[in-house]
Amino acid sequence: MAENETLECITEHERILQEIESTDTACVGPTLRSVYDDQPNAHKRFMEKLDARIRNHDREIEKMCNFHHQGFVDAITELLKVRADAEKLMGQVTDTNRRLQEAGREVTAQTEEVIRCRIQQRNMATTVEKLQLWIAPLNYVFCGLSVSRYYAALKTMEQLEKVYIPRVSHYRFCQIMAENLPRLREEIKEISMSDLKDFLESIRKHSDRVGETAMRQAQQHRTFNSAVAKQASMGHYTKPVYSLNGQAHTHPHNGLMIDDTGEEEEGDEEVLTAQDLVDFSPVYRCLHIYTVLGDRETFENYYRKQRKKQARLVLQPQANMHETVEGYRRYFNQIVGFFVVEDHILHATRGLVTRAFTDELWNMALSKIIAVLRTLSSYCDDPDLVLELKNLIVIFADTLQGYGFPVNRLFDLLFEIRDQYNETLLKKWALVFREIFELDNYSPIPVETEEEYKQVISRFPFHDAEIEKQDFPKKLPMSQSVPQIYTQVKEFIYASLKFSESLHRSSTEIDDMLRKSTNLLLTRTLSGCLQNLIKKPHIGLTELVQIIINTTHLEQACRYLEEFITNITNVSPETVHTTRLYGLSTFKDARHAAEGEIYTKLNQKIDEFIQLADYEWGMAESDGRASGYLMDLINFLRSTFQVFTHLPGKVAQTACMSACKHLSTSLMQMLLDTELKQISMGAIQQFNLDVIQCELFASSEPVPGFQGDTLQLAFIDLRQLLDLFMVWDWSTYLADYGQPTSKYLRVNPATALALLEKMKDTSKKNNIFSQFRKNDRDKQKLIETVVKQLRSLVNGMSS
Repeated sequence: MAENETLECITEHERILQEIESTDTACVGPTLRSVYDDQPNAHKRFMEKLDARIRNHDREIEKMCNFHHQGFVDAITELLKVRADAEKLMGQVTDTNRRLQEAGREVTAQTEEVIRCRIQQRNMATTVEKLQLWIAPLNYVFCGLSVSRYYAALKTMEQLEKVYIPRVSHYRFCQIMAENLPRLREEIKEISMSDLKDFLESIRKHSDRVGETAMRQAQQHRTFNSAVAKQASMGHYTKPVYSLNGQAHTHPHNGLMIDDTGEEEEGDEEVLTAQDLVDFSPVYRCLHIYTVLGDRETFENYYRKQRKKQARLVLQPQANMHETVEGYRRYFNQIVGFFVVEDHILHATRGLVTRAFTDELWNMALSKIIAVLRTLSSYCDDPDLVLELKNLIVIFADTLQGYGFPVNRLFDLLFEIRDQYNETLLKKWALVFREIFELDNYSPIPVETEEEYKQVISRFPFHDAEIEKQDFPKKLPMSQSVPQIYTQVKEFIYASLKFSESLHRSSTEIDDMLRKSTNLLLTRTLSGCLQNLIKKPHIGLTELVQIIINTTHLEQACRYLEEFITNITNVSPETVHTTRLYGLSTFKDARHAAEGEIYTKLNQKIDEFIQLADYEWGMAESDGRASGYLMDLINFLRSTFQVFTHLPGKVAQTACMSACKHLSTSLMQMLLDTELKQISMGAIQQFNLDVIQCELFASSEPVPGFQGDTLQLAFIDLRQLLDLFMVWDWSTYLADYGQPTSKYLRVNPATALALLEKMKDTSKKNNIFSQFRKNDRDKQKLIETVVKQLRSLVNGMSS
């Protein structure tokens, strides 16, 4: 079995070797692969077989070389012997040829002259005979066959092919001419195509000038008809006529007619159309040539492909274009110039470009333009530059709309840019408001004369009958920041209106835009500045009071801002969808924040005075007069509340009540402080004198408008607690506890117990009740009894 496999393997290897020897080397791969696909060790045997075959071939080659070697050597030896004889023979032949040429030169010259004369004689006779047949086609060729006159040359070639060449087609001259006609046609195609390429290159370089003229004329047209344009719908614009001042001339080698004056004069204006600005003859000529030659489709495809490439180049924004308005203007001029040219080609040629092709180009351009403007405008934080960009976009859109291109998406983009414009305005006005607040002196505006008074009310709508009756000099309640803020809000409305103009929107929409942007200014920018101002640490109570007064007057002026916007837009405020100004809520919020800050700062000031308190809690008896810190505190409160007279009544009353409650609470906390371990009766008496001064202050009506003893009730808890200890009326307190008619209804058992514990410790320490009379010892026992009863009351409350 193994022997059979070996024989088969040897046979297969022999076949493979024969196949390798007889086939191309490119097919060796599959053959060799079959060796490795057989038995595992077959490739080794194959390699041995291959080596044997190679050695066999080497022996055969060696035998053949040995066999032919002697003959090759003999042939070389013979060849070397012949070389010397050949060189000698060559010299003899050369010498013989020279002598023969010299001997026959004269005969040859005479013979050639005879032959030439006879040929000329025969040709002249033949020419005279046949010239009549060639006169017509030759005249045609000389008169019309010139590549510099493309169309005439093509007509000449057509006449030659169809009429004249067939008559003399058997002559070689005409055959050569007929053969050259296709080459001439190709040459004409190439030259006309070269002219077209020059035209395309030139129009790409100068399209910005074409666009500049078109946009300038569109702007003049829009300015002239501004009153009508604001009411016109988007589709009612007439195609503008573009004109240049002075004489246009053709620049050499570019085929463009460009106005070089660059000046606008209201006098003589020569109305020029697109074909006056640009020399389109290379396009017409090339189109006509390719049409005559039956290759119009090739020309159309080439033209459209090149214009698409140019469109992409035109739409590519230049570096740093967003930094200046001139960068945007050049960008728009190039685009307008491109589409003005395409519009003319669309209408002046039949099918070179179609409406579908221009629409495709415009849609591609519009998407790119919107993406570029959306990106670049987001980098701009200058509202003036954004406004100029908006004006350019409007002129750009109006210009192209006049040529039938849809521009709705551009106006949608303007609404996005409008929001960004408003944001830049808000940032700008935030700085303006902050500067106004920083420079304000927060004092009523003094007016010395009637002229000054009129000057103030001309900037801010202030009307107060009482102040008007006062003699000069007098003071207006608001500070100087109020008319400045009001004026700046109006300036903001004007600035916002500038962007809304020329957007082809109705008065109602413009009114809505103005109101929304003004609401943002009031509710976000101005409100934020007021809130930050109120929170600043250097703003004191006097400034806060003035801020409240200022916001009150600004709130009252909001209706005049409503009227101001109404007068600008001519939209009645009773319109259903009219947006209202949110100034009322803005100034109310700011006023509430200022009021809260007043309460906070007033309480902080009270705390500062309280920290100056220095009671001698173990004193035997009081000084007989109130503490100095408390009198200073009361004097401060009196002077402060006098400033509050200009505040709305409820604000002043709330501030006064808040201050008294905070003072009462602070005194109570001082009395019950856990770090205070002992209090004498003398200290209680001194504390009572201070509370009496507080009550006297409350009863003096520091702020008008309180009914009865409402303000004194802020100290009722302290008063009842101190009365209980001063009178030592524990029997009444314990007997009436829990009754609505109790004399000490406001005294909490836990509070009384805490204070009594402090006095109890003092009694033990000084042995006041233990070392004297019997009734003193009885009083000590009474304290212990009261403490027990108070503890039972406290425990009962907690359970």
